[in-house]
Amino acid sequence: VLFSLNNKIDGAINITSDGYYLYIESSFNGSYMRMIDQFNGRVEKDIQDELQYRSLYNVAGLQFVFPEPIISGDYKLVKNEEEETNQNLLKLKVSSNGEESLIELAGGKGIADQYQTFSLAGLDFSLKYGSLLYELPFYIKLNDFIAEKYPGTEKSYSSFMSRVTVDSDNAFDYDIYMNHILNHKGYRFFQASFDPDEKGTILSVNKDFFGTLITYIGYILLYIGLVAIMFYGKTRFKDLSVRLDKLKSKRVNLSIIFLFFSTAITAQADYTHDGDNFSMDPTIKNYVVDLEHANKFGEIVIQDAGGRMKPLNTFSSELLRKVSKSDTYNDLNSDQVFLSILRNPLAWYSEPIIYLKRGNDSIRNIIGVDKESKYAAFINFFDDSGNYKLSTYLEKAYKSSLPNQFEKDFIDTDRKVNLFFSALEGEILKIFPVPNDKNNKWISQSEVKDYNYQNVDSLFVNNIVPLYLKELDNGVSSNDYANAERILESIKGFQLKYGGEVVPSEDRIKAEVLYNKYDIFKRLFLYYFLAGLAYFIFIILQIFNSNKKINKIFNYIFKVFKILIFGLFILHTIGLIARGYVSGHAPWSDAYESMIYVAWATMGIGLLFAKKSDLTLASTSFVASMILMIAHWNWMDPSIANLVPVLDSYWLMIHVSIIVGSYGPFALGMILGIVSLFLMILSTSKNSKVIKHKLSELTIINELALTIGLVMLTIGNFLGGMWANESWGRYWGWDPKETWALISILVYAFVLHMRLIPKMRGAWLFNLMSIIAFASIVMTYFGVNFYLVGLHSYASGDKVITPDFVYYSFVFVLILGIISKWRYNKFLSK
Repeated sequence: VLFSLNNKIDGAINITSDGYYLYIESSFNGSYMRMIDQFNGRVEKDIQDELQYRSLYNVAGLQFVFPEPIISGDYKLVKNEEEETNQNLLKLKVSSNGEESLIELAGGKGIADQYQTFSLAGLDFSLKYGSLLYELPFYIKLNDFIAEKYPGTEKSYSSFMSRVTVDSDNAFDYDIYMNHILNHKGYRFFQASFDPDEKGTILSVNKDFFGTLITYIGYILLYIGLVAIMFYGKTRFKDLSVRLDKLKSKRVNLSIIFLFFSTAITAQADYTHDGDNFSMDPTIKNYVVDLEHANKFGEIVIQDAGGRMKPLNTFSSELLRKVSKSDTYNDLNSDQVFLSILRNPLAWYSEPIIYLKRGNDSIRNIIGVDKESKYAAFINFFDDSGNYKLSTYLEKAYKSSLPNQFEKDFIDTDRKVNLFFSALEGEILKIFPVPNDKNNKWISQSEVKDYNYQNVDSLFVNNIVPLYLKELDNGVSSNDYANAERILESIKGFQLKYGGEVVPSEDRIKAEVLYNKYDIFKRLFLYYFLAGLAYFIFIILQIFNSNKKINKIFNYIFKVFKILIFGLFILHTIGLIARGYVSGHAPWSDAYESMIYVAWATMGIGLLFAKKSDLTLASTSFVASMILMIAHWNWMDPSIANLVPVLDSYWLMIHVSIIVGSYGPFALGMILGIVSLFLMILSTSKNSKVIKHKLSELTIINELALTIGLVMLTIGNFLGGMWANESWGRYWGWDPKETWALISILVYAFVLHMRLIPKMRGAWLFNLMSIIAFASIVMTYFGVNFYLVGLHSYASGDKVITPDFVYYSFVFVLILGIISKWRYNKFLSK
């Protein structure tokens, strides 16, 4: 049977269009069934009728469906506004003998297209756009491509590797993977990417043996020179150290009023906290699982959505923190809460546990809770008919390419609701390994029916959780959890039997549970703050005191504070080591980890200058506490995650530790700059001599700190170039973070060399610039991570609106600079 479009033929099935609708006119009788509502209709012979889309036609013994309307238009390449691709379009205007033609050539990096041929004014042209093709003096054959994924995931790759044979004079096999390159006859092959079907590999190649050798030698000489200026010869750094020692040896009677400033503790508004107490449902309150047993339950291993294997204690902590922004709920820890949800999910439908962001009354009005409510219950988000109250607003919010704060709050709340729902349904309790699964996938009990467990194993996975919950009820009633604990041991045995390959060691599980229990970095915020505050108070008391005997007592007190802060620094170090051990990688791979590492580096630099200045150490303790506080604000995720392949490298230990560590000295320089400007504001004709002495001391320490920071940042940046060359075969790619790190180097190099410009010398301008320059570090760290897209980004594509504190900080520095300049010129510039 013949089909015809817009050309009526007798004996055919004719389809015609009037520009808006399609019509069918058949030379045969037939029928159709509309799939959406199962409606049955008839096709009458030689009668024109409107064509029904997505309907099954049965005409002349043929069955056919028109799924969509006919698409009409011009075929051409257009710009993709949604995402960038490797393919570009080059438009050329070709002219010859007065004739012109517009030629479009598709191509780009890594694309070698065919020549496009055309004739113009009697001449034949062949043009193409893309990469040049070079022939290697040998062949490489791909034997196998292996893409290893994190357990239970489909697209979360832990590593990928190309197994190749090099067909040369002496053929040999070799494995190419990230940070493990193939060197052969001066050519270097890098694992760049792979085909989506994981059957083909993409390698990048370069040839520059002598260039690489000379470049690396130059880098090493640079590192040696930068480090040497701090220890050898007649350098500015050595001269400043000598001057600082001379200032320290002078006995000056300090009789000034020191202005102590601090960020209000109310800044903790977004800080993770202990949960509020509510009147709990009696079925929850009266059946709380014993804490000791809950802790044992927390040691069961679970697989998260990213494929990380971790104890349930970590998982329940993350769940409670994401849903309620709290670490506890009504004095129940996260394990007790999660067990209660598993035992009695219906009771938790009405518990106010889902955190509502402050200031957004729209969500509260929509779900029908009080404007002052900080939390809502799951049931509040649904009407009496079971309809989701936020659905109307979420469709627009998720489609928005640049969601406003209103839409972002809806998206954030929706994610909390869905996460809590998956907990109520038990879908996230993935504790059962699938036997012989190539990706080591683990599943929850609700997924068991979709997998082919055999015999006893089938009975186990289908019944062990209900049995455990039943024994848990008996344990709550009798306070005897022996049977429940035996079931937990059987679950551990099942996990080791089929998932032992990915189950963490017993020591690592216990270490992670202890890490969660003590939450050292959250505690250190308060400890550092209190130590710094008390240290400042005693410094002020010493300033008002002129009695030598009492001053000796103060000196002993200062030694105690130094020992105390050093002890906190040791705890900080232990915390970093513990996180590194638990995660299996260096603890500075994401936003949260780099923040706690910057706090550690800042505190380390402060201790380095502890002998030179008590005020510096007190300031450093304060700065470290503020950094840790920011690290625990809600937009920082403290969860431990798996590494992307490129970060799974020893270069992470070297490059990132140095470059992120440099932020510590810069942060110290910033706070010393602020302290110095406040001292200038406090200056009078009576105390100018004393303030000049203290100002000289702080300014020298500031310059020393900035010098250390600049040396570390420069070395770290060039080490990043070496890492990039070993990973991708290029030193510099103008990645946003690379570029902003370079800008920061130039900014601080300028600040440190302003003393060579006559009009830019002086303590006021130097200290002011040490504050302003820190904005480049903030941009390098936060701006790149959360605004721009690149290899170093953490924001996962979220559009970030500039926080209000940025504008407040600008106004604060502006006012501080103007007032301090006035007082400096009046009392200190002579």
